[in-house]
Amino acid sequence: MPLYSLDDTIAAISTAVGEGGIGIVRMSGPDAQDILRQLFRPSLGVPRDSSLFQPAPYHLHYGGIADPASGEIADEVLAVYMPAPRTYTRQDVVEINGHGGIVALRRILSLCLGQGARLAEPGEFTARAFLNGRLDLAQAEAVLDIVRARTDRSLEAAVGQLAGRLSAQVRSVRALLVDALAYLEASIDFAEDEIPPLDVGRPLAEAGVELHRLLAEAERGIVYRHGVRTAIVGRPNVGKSSLLNSLLRASRAIVTEFPGTTRDTLEETLNLQGVPVVLVDTAGISPAARDPVEKLGIERSRAALAEADLALWIVDVSEPLNEADRAIAALIGDKPAIVVQNKIDLVDGLPAAPPDLLSARCVALSALTGRGLDRLEEAILDLALGGQVTASAPVVTSSRHKQALHQALGHTEAARDAWLAGTAPDLVAIDLAAAVNALGEITGQSASEDLVESIFGTFCVGK
Repeated sequence: MPLYSLDDTIAAISTAVGEGGIGIVRMSGPDAQDILRQLFRPSLGVPRDSSLFQPAPYHLHYGGIADPASGEIADEVLAVYMPAPRTYTRQDVVEINGHGGIVALRRILSLCLGQGARLAEPGEFTARAFLNGRLDLAQAEAVLDIVRARTDRSLEAAVGQLAGRLSAQVRSVRALLVDALAYLEASIDFAEDEIPPLDVGRPLAEAGVELHRLLAEAERGIVYRHGVRTAIVGRPNVGKSSLLNSLLRASRAIVTEFPGTTRDTLEETLNLQGVPVVLVDTAGISPAARDPVEKLGIERSRAALAEADLALWIVDVSEPLNEADRAIAALIGDKPAIVVQNKIDLVDGLPAAPPDLLSARCVALSALTGRGLDRLEEAILDLALGGQVTASAPVVTSSRHKQALHQALGHTEAARDAWLAGTAPDLVAIDLAAAVNALGEITGQSASEDLVESIFGTFCVGK
C-alpha cells in the first residue's frame, strides 16, 4: 500500500460508473466536515451562509452542492456527516448522495478536491478501516468478496468472513502457538530459573488438528469464491451453443443447423447450487478450417480450453467419432473433463461409451430437449467440489489464506516432531515462530507492507 498519511482527507466516487438513480461521493478524514460545510447549501429556511450550517451527525440533510467561488449549484443532494469513531474508517466520514450521472458526480468530487481533499487510492477507505483497527486483513478482503459475489453461497461465505468467522478460528490457533512459543522463549532466556513444566507437544497437536480441519474445506471454499471456469468444446455442429442455452435456461447463443455459427468465445455465469460456473462457449474446432475468421475463432477456442478449470467435450452420438474428435481429446489431455454425449433424441436408448472414451466420465443428454441435463449438472458439481456438497458456507475461501495455513501447518508439525525428538528449545522455537507469523499474515498481525499494498490494490477506487 502506498505510504500516505492517515491525517489527510480523501474523497472518491463510491458508486459504479454509469447512469443510476443515485450516486455517492464519499470523504474520510479530519477535514471532511469542514469541506461539506463549504460546499453544502441547506434548504428550508436554513441560512445560506455555510459558516452557520452545522450538520447533525447521522442525519440526512437535503440541499445542494455549490461552487464556493460562483455559488452555482452542481447538484441537488442528500448529505450525511458521520463523526469518528463510529464510521467505516473510524475517521470523520461524509457521504454526498447525488443523482447517478457521472458528470454530476465528477463535478461534486472536483469541488471536494478543490477544498483540500485528495483523490483516494484504490481500496483506501477499507485500508484505513484496517489500519485504524476496525477490520483485520481477512475481514478487509471479505469486503471485496461481497462486492464480487456471484451466488448466494459465495455471498454467505464472504459475509461470514467479514463477521470474523475465519479470523476467530485463526486467532484461536495462533493463541495456542503463541503460548507454546512464549514458554520456549522463557525457558531459553531464564534457563537458570524454575519455570513450571509445559508439555509443548499437546498445544501443537491441537493446533495441527484445527489447521487440518480448516485446510480440508479450503478447495471447496475457493471454488465458491472464484467459481469454475468451464470450456464447452467440440467440433462444429455438435451442439455446444445449444448446451449453453440449455444450462442457462435462456437463449443466449445463436443456434442454427449450419456448422461454424459460433466464431468467438461467449461467456455466461451459471449458479449451480451456489457454485459460480463460468461457461465459455467456443467455436467448433476443425483441422479442415480454411476461413481466416474461423481459424481465429479456433485459436481462441484453444486458448479458452487451456485457461479452463474444466472441459465439457461435446460429441454427437448420432455419428461415429472422427479425427476431429480425437484431435480435441488430445487438446484436453489431462485436464478434468466430462464427455457430453449429445443428441440422444436422435438415437434409440442411451448410448454406451465408445471404446475411445471408456476411461472418461460420460453423460448422455439431449441439449435440445433437456433430457439428462440434471445428470450433467451433478457431474459438474461433483468434479468441482470433489463430492463435498454441504449445507454450510465454507470458512476458507482464499488461495492466499490456504497457502498461509499450509505454511503454518508445516511449521507446526515440524516443531512438534522436533519437540518429541528432544530437540533443543531454541530450534523448536524457530519453526514455531514461523507458524505464528504465517497465521498473522491472514489477519494482518504480521503482514508486510508489500502484502497489504497488493491486497488493497485490487480494490476499486471509492471502496
